[in-house]
Amino acid sequence: MQSALALIGEDLKLVELQFRKDLQSDVPLIRKVGEYVLSSGGKRIRPALLLLSARLCGYSGPRSVPLASVIEFIHTATLLHDDVVDNAHLRRGNASANTLWGNEASVLVGDFLFSKSFSLMVADGNLNILRVLSGATTIIAEGEVLQLIGTSDLEMTEERYVEVIESKTAILISAACRSGAFLGTATPQQEEALGRFGMNLGIAFQLMDDTLDYIASEEQFGKSIGHDLEEGKITLPLIHTLSRCSDVERADIADIVDKEIFDLADFDRVLRYVQQHGGIEYTIEAARQRITLAKEELASFPDSPVKEALIELADYTVSRTR
Repeated sequence: MQSALALIGEDLKLVELQFRKDLQSDVPLIRKVGEYVLSSGGKRIRPALLLLSARLCGYSGPRSVPLASVIEFIHTATLLHDDVVDNAHLRRGNASANTLWGNEASVLVGDFLFSKSFSLMVADGNLNILRVLSGATTIIAEGEVLQLIGTSDLEMTEERYVEVIESKTAILISAACRSGAFLGTATPQQEEALGRFGMNLGIAFQLMDDTLDYIASEEQFGKSIGHDLEEGKITLPLIHTLSRCSDVERADIADIVDKEIFDLADFDRVLRYVQQHGGIEYTIEAARQRITLAKEELASFPDSPVKEALIELADYTVSRTR
């Protein structure tokens, strides 16, 4: 990500300051929880993509920093709600907000961040950006419900799973890129291309998360390893494994997924099946294919340091270890 940081590093620092400004509230707990989550070391990929997309489309004015902050507010709100739904204990290597302040506070602060995001979007005044970001938040909620419906469903197909991650993860990354295009002088075709760039990058990002949930260390990943499996989330490494494994192995996986109490030995057994049937390699290759598609969407833009930074950011998605 060095090329991206060289170009927008100062703007990203301004985004951090904007977070704190936008968190102002007469309720101290809102600021306390919000600052804790926002300052806990996120990768800021979504704000970075908005800033870079805006520059790619010729924009260099003052509106990109507040809108990049909005993108991260929306993302943080979804994280607060996700951790409550998943009963997660770690987030970015630290205790999750719901562990420290309880589920009620996490949900309500997440609601505040969503509400604040919409007021900031309205203040910006661009109806195209408001339409794209408000639409994205609706689709994110639908993706959460789709994932809930698919809990412990061993019949989950790759196509259905991609639909879930398009809605739950990739849509906001796509919306960040499209919002940057709206700030600049992009043609409708370029705006759509940046949207597809973000969608494919977002799918790849989630697929890599799926693999890291099996193979990373908690110190690297910043959250509990095997938590997806424990919560009954059937992600692509396991979907591929289920399509290849024997009936006996499938029955064993089903017993583990249905367990109320999940231990390390259970996870290790499923991991052996996933490794035996190539689930990790298959998912990484699927992520690489998405990144290839993403980079192809940038062909309509002239070569520039900004375009190169977007390409490097896309490549980072499939090489990261956290």
